[in-house]
Amino acid sequence: MTRILRNLAVLAAALLVSAPALAGSASPIGQWQVATGEARYKVTACGEGGNLLCAKLVWLAPSERTEKNLALLNTYVVRGAAAVDENKWTGNVVFNGHAYDGTMTLVSNNSMKLKGCSGMLCQTLEFTRI
Repeated sequence: MTRILRNLAVLAAALLVSAPALAGSASPIGQWQVATGEARYKVTACGEGGNLLCAKLVWLAPSERTEKNLALLNTYVVRGAAAVDENKWTGNVVFNGHAYDGTMTLVSNNSMKLKGCSGMLCQTLEFTRI
């Protein structure tokens, strides 16, 4: 799986949950870039009442513009995520044929950590707000 597809899977796993509505003072709504710089995502409020989160892949670095990755550009990789605690979202999702459990934590208003796991294999990504 390419790095962008792995990042999308981790992002989707970390955001897609089934729990209470958005909570807390900090919000993940906005534009985020993977700390390594290869992809950017736009996180928006969605769902009835705007109390869920959706995320769309909106930009790819030139080095990541493969046919597979370009097919995901400008598409929602997450739909209908809900908060489980202040500044924290958890859950699981099936993405690209793989099941992931994940946690997203807003470290600060401009920093977010995502951890996604499939079985014993886990990956943590850091995002910065742009």
